[in-house]
Amino acid sequence: MDIKVLKAIKKSLPDVIVQRCLVHIQRMCLLWLTRFPKYDAGVELRRLVLLLLQIKTENDRLYWTKEIEHWYGRHKHYLQQKSYNEKTGRYWYTHKLLRRSYFTIKRALPNMFHYLSNPKIPHTTNGIEGFFSHLKNHLDLHRGLTLEHRINFIKWYVYLSNDK
Repeated sequence: MDIKVLKAIKKSLPDVIVQRCLVHIQRMCLLWLTRFPKYDAGVELRRLVLLLLQIKTENDRLYWTKEIEHWYGRHKHYLQQKSYNEKTGRYWYTHKLLRRSYFTIKRALPNMFHYLSNPKIPHTTNGIEGFFSHLKNHLDLHRGLTLEHRINFIKWYVYLSNDK
């Protein structure tokens, strides 16, 4: 989730609980880590990412977060490695997709496990996305709408859908 979106939510609704979708976090990380990582750091992080949806209790969460911390401790220097391009004179992180995966998890951690203490909070947004799939289908039919008209379409669609 975009940091700007989270800040806007916190500003307008300071008491709301934000639950990050574990499926989306997992999918993003698995995409960046690839199916067969070349190096041990990627293999280990991929294994931890695959365990994410199996976290059902507070003990599971504690174990998993400790494993992530230990992983980072073992591979911190590896993640900080930089490469240099002599033509451009620029540096970049050598293992940028591995870094991206880890830091996505690290930034999401405060909002990943609210569902453990509140059974009304789902751990994924799959149900919500299914609920809004009809809206997405209608928007697809009207692809040529300007941003302003798309926003108005959504407002009217939600308004008329809830008029019961």
